[in-house]
Amino acid sequence: KVFMNTLKYLQCNEFLLDVDLWRLFANLEELSKISLSFLKTFFETVKEHVSKSDSPVDFSSILRKFFQGDLCQTHQIYCLNYTSAVFYLENLRQREDFGIYLKQWCEQNEECKRLHLPELLVAPLHRLTRYPLLLNNIWKRSTDETEKGFIWSLKEKVEKSIRDLEGKVKWLDNFQKFRQLQEVIIWPQVWDRDKRFFVPECLKQSLRENSSENVLSSANRLLLHEGRLTLAESTRLLDVYLFLFDDFLLITKIKRNKKKYGGSDTGLIPVCPSLTPELQSFIREGGFCTVLDQPIPLDRLTLKNVDPIHVTVFSLRNAFLIQHENRYRQCIAVFLLQAQSETAKKIWISQIEMAISNYTTQHETKKSIAFCFPAESSEI
Repeated sequence: KVFMNTLKYLQCNEFLLDVDLWRLFANLEELSKISLSFLKTFFETVKEHVSKSDSPVDFSSILRKFFQGDLCQTHQIYCLNYTSAVFYLENLRQREDFGIYLKQWCEQNEECKRLHLPELLVAPLHRLTRYPLLLNNIWKRSTDETEKGFIWSLKEKVEKSIRDLEGKVKWLDNFQKFRQLQEVIIWPQVWDRDKRFFVPECLKQSLRENSSENVLSSANRLLLHEGRLTLAESTRLLDVYLFLFDDFLLITKIKRNKKKYGGSDTGLIPVCPSLTPELQSFIREGGFCTVLDQPIPLDRLTLKNVDPIHVTVFSLRNAFLIQHENRYRQCIAVFLLQAQSETAKKIWISQIEMAISNYTTQHETKKSIAFCFPAESSEI
């Protein structure tokens, strides 16, 4: 309430008018009212039982009213907005005026008990996960078998709603991450990637590779590992950023921009908090990643470790080789990569090998199902 009411007050006085209350706090007011109503009703019942020890405690009507009503639903609405709220907050904190609002107007308030806004915003998520514990404790102490059965079924429904919510939150988080990657990763045209391909200007429009920009639009794809490496070319070392997905590997060149996100020229650009801190910082600096070569499907990728003996001979450190093969098993590209440390190299090799193994297993299972014909009849 300190943060929310202070922001409302400032906006009434025409400060921070562009800050969206809903994006930060969602349905928090409604959630607080319902939660408080549940707690008051719950404790009133307990107090009544204490004052009249001979009267039985009727929790069923209270639990039915709230848990089959709006209590879990309002929590779900808030929780689904939570990731987006953190996303939004992290970018607002880059602003000087919003920083003054947080630190001087809110965080110094005694009611906040030195807690920051991110620590307070997560509280409703924690409360939702505690409701099954409450229901379980009531179930243990209940003596009526009918009531015990009802409370147990209610507990299972709440637990299922939490599991469903976790799946939705993960899906939304993954969706936001990939939407950000679509903005950051640039796919050059084939004639820009390789000067061997000559296309007259009059034909370029008809050959535009628009579909390449939608490669990352699938919400079912997963980003398994990412990070910065060095690519050894014939005449230079190139900073690259690799994205290992669950079906292909993407090698990109790092391009820096002098303009930073959040400045007066570019406006406030949100940065997804689930991305690595390194990539978040890179995006805020206005950087982007240009695709170096076509994506390498995991079933066309061969990984080779570079022996330590070559380290001294060719001045290679923490190096490994990635080979891209076509469907005829011909090598069409080779990338000699160097990690920052031996540990980082081992992690990359392990992650790629695991991704290839999982990808192969999944596709072999699909093939076996597709080619699984029913047994022949004995009469044929």
